[in-house]
Amino acid sequence: MLTNQNIEQLILLCKSGNQSAQLEVYNRYYKAMYNIAYRIIKDRFEAEDIMQDSFLTAFTKLESLKDAVTFGSWLKRIVTNNSIYHYKKNSKYEEVHLDDVLYKVENNDGETSDYEFTNIKAREVLETIKSLKDSYRVSLTLHLIEGYDYEEISDIMNISYANCRTTISRAKENLRQKLQHLAEY
Repeated sequence: MLTNQNIEQLILLCKSGNQSAQLEVYNRYYKAMYNIAYRIIKDRFEAEDIMQDSFLTAFTKLESLKDAVTFGSWLKRIVTNNSIYHYKKNSKYEEVHLDDVLYKVENNDGETSDYEFTNIKAREVLETIKSLKDSYRVSLTLHLIEGYDYEEISDIMNISYANCRTTISRAKENLRQKLQHLAEY
């Protein structure tokens, strides 16, 4: 059964053209890759297309992957680059509301836990990030949510290292100002 295979075994099977292995890899990664694309693009349908195209690219270029253990980060880079390329190419995006991906959690007594309050705050932070100007939103998403360092972000966004640090610093400050009301609770 393929669900018991580790990623290295699955990638070997994918390289040999095993479609069941490709489906298993897709099932393991598609939600995370969709979320990356969505955070950058802000459009559900476009993010879905980018995610699909990125998987297709990954599966057709598997031979260039040196170490199967790094497949997830390699795929993440493909999705991120495709998303940013697509975003830069099409600058006519309408605002799309963030999908409600944060779930209400209840304890055994049926009472809502602090987790719900935390999720409300997290959702508000994510919504506020979406309201930042594009360069701030993209750089913060790559840095805080996707975990890229300044050097990687400067390469992805095609800006200098110093400009990247300045942009992220200003984006954080702008976000802090917009979220000041949360600190008052």
